[in-house]
Amino acid sequence: MADRLFSLSANRRIIAGLLVNLLSSICIVFINKWIYVHYGFPNMTLTLVHFVVTWLGLYICQKMDIFCPKSLPVRRIVWLALSFCGFVAFTNLSLQNNSIGTYQLAKAMTTPVIILIQTTYYKKTFSTKIKLTLVPITLGVILNSYYDVRFNVLGTVFASLGVLVTSLYQVWVGAKQHELQVNSMQLLYYQAPLSSGFLLCIVPLFEPLTGDGGIFGPWSLPALVTVLFSGVVAFLVNLSIYWIIGNTSAVTYNMFGHFKFCITLIGGYLIFQDPLSLNQALGILCTLAGILSYTHIKLAEQEEGKSRLVQRP
Repeated sequence: MADRLFSLSANRRIIAGLLVNLLSSICIVFINKWIYVHYGFPNMTLTLVHFVVTWLGLYICQKMDIFCPKSLPVRRIVWLALSFCGFVAFTNLSLQNNSIGTYQLAKAMTTPVIILIQTTYYKKTFSTKIKLTLVPITLGVILNSYYDVRFNVLGTVFASLGVLVTSLYQVWVGAKQHELQVNSMQLLYYQAPLSSGFLLCIVPLFEPLTGDGGIFGPWSLPALVTVLFSGVVAFLVNLSIYWIIGNTSAVTYNMFGHFKFCITLIGGYLIFQDPLSLNQALGILCTLAGILSYTHIKLAEQEEGKSRLVQRP
């Protein structure tokens, strides 16, 4: 009875974490796109604001005894901090230079790349059926990108780099939490200020500090309020990513991400009037078919694994 109550409680926590990630992830896409379109706020500076607000949020949580910090050797999380910089920066650059549809479809490629990384470097195995579902996902992304009227080389480069770095980041998050025996807040508490420090050093090299478009430029009050609000939402996104991956897996997080993908696509076409051709729609449907097939096969394999455990003498 106690085990059943514990399992029910754990499932509720996972559902709550998924809902927080769902709402915050969809919200951050539209807020950031609004900031780029209507205010022209510099990308890397916005990323730096997100990191700083994330660390301040964790500091407040620590002071409220929501979690207890754990001493970690900096050298063991340096690459994670760098990948976090790349993950957020390239994702924002992709959003800035692509339509929301292309931005979201490019993110769908994260699942195939994660599977490739886990197969090659972590010796994790996936069934042939799972691997075959990656074909329609990839074809759909290619089809949409080819027929996107706003297609541009720079946007494609940023999207590709974003997929690669995001995949590495998500795999490393799960690995580091288990390797260092820390929870999501304890790891992010050390990694967020380290990532902020890295960005603080390189922002002046790529973006102006004063004048129009600079961090200390003449920004309006609505622009500053929107940027700070996006930082708060980014804190919820970052925290929920760590929590979900630490309590489930990187692949589970990504497949849940494809549900957000559908909602964000619809919002992009409705709010920002992103153009949608018939061929792009076919690409989206192709990707969704692959996502649904993956989810169905993955669930079936998990049930089969549980059945084998029960049948063992």
